[in-house]
Amino acid sequence: MGSAPYKDKALLGRISKIHGYDGTVIVKTEPGFTENISETEPVFLEVDGIPVPFFIADLGYPGGDILKVRFQDYDSIERISEFLGCRVYVTSAGSGGSNVQNNDLTGFRVFAGKGNYLGTVDTIIHKPGQDLLSVRPEGKKAILIPLHRDLILEIDEKSGIIVMDLPEGLTGLG
Repeated sequence: MGSAPYKDKALLGRISKIHGYDGTVIVKTEPGFTENISETEPVFLEVDGIPVPFFIADLGYPGGDILKVRFQDYDSIERISEFLGCRVYVTSAGSGGSNVQNNDLTGFRVFAGKGNYLGTVDTIIHKPGQDLLSVRPEGKKAILIPLHRDLILEIDEKSGIIVMDLPEGLTGLG
């Protein structure tokens, strides 16, 4: 777990099974896991070796080392089943959220990699532990992208460009 994508994350546990028909999953937590889980902060599912942020729609503690979790926009067995067995991480306490100087990124153009234009930053949403860029593609609904130093390759203030290294599928969620 010492690789760069996980340096500020704590292993919560693993999705062990699906519970019910509404997309709720059972997460078997790691022994001695003590972090508090906030429903306002994303958790990260390890998908193909990459931590991908998911927001919690519903969270329950039935007891012991079990959590019942339903993720936003994953409201069926079909949508959530591909994540069975995935490891679940949370941002470690004291990791400092985004740790990116985001004085005013409004109006900056956002690119995934060197050429894939995503849209323009229309606002920055400040959440406890994680700031989000609201990026609006031309004529489409805004997408939310975590504003985190590990995802930013370059910020060119002169030309108003942000180049990011985003996990595959992040901009297609929802």
